[in-house]
Amino acid sequence: MSESYKKQEKFLGAYFDRDSVLRISRSADVLGWIILVVYVVSWILSLLLFLAQFYNGLFITKGMTFLDLFSFFKPYVTEPIPGILYFFALQAISKGLLIFLDIEDNTRRAARK
Repeated sequence: MSESYKKQEKFLGAYFDRDSVLRISRSADVLGWIILVVYVVSWILSLLLFLAQFYNGLFITKGMTFLDLFSFFKPYVTEPIPGILYFFALQAISKGLLIFLDIEDNTRRAARK
């Protein structure tokens, strides 16, 4: 318990600054959420616009088959996928940096004992 309240002295043998790594991790976390929200809002707006145009008969033609109808919907299904992938990649970077900091802290603590 007393170990966590002690001010941690800066170890000069480290090749990184702990505060900057935490700042990068937090920035990646926030940026991931921002990117996800932007992609989802953009997707919802474009989907609503498409559905309004579709129900008003803008895309309906004579002799339209199921595959023609699917080709209209396919871009709207795949539109949010890059945002989701960016979100998971940035979250993995954020959590990975925190895990590496924890591993480094635990190995230093184990070496002191």
